[in-house]
Amino acid sequence: MSKIREKIRFHGRVQGVGFRYKAKWAANALGLTGWVKNEWDGSVSVEVQGYEESIHRMLEQLNSDPYIRIEWMDTDKMPVVENEKGFWVR
Repeated sequence: MSKIREKIRFHGRVQGVGFRYKAKWAANALGLTGWVKNEWDGSVSVEVQGYEESIHRMLEQLNSDPYIRIEWMDTDKMPVVENEKGFWVR
């Protein structure tokens, strides 16, 4: 099994509800790397890297939060970043 990297743009009630810090906590707990940041239009962007199952589990955790309401996501595959360490809030 090899690592993948995805860029995901989350739309819905995703700002002002602790989304970025929940994403950071989940990513760190699951051994994922990358970053998360708020966008000017009210969406949140994430680049996340790791095993597909771990990324799926992170998305499940975000979606299960009662304050977060993900209405839709735009997802793109990205090249893996070698030797990336940690997951950061931007």
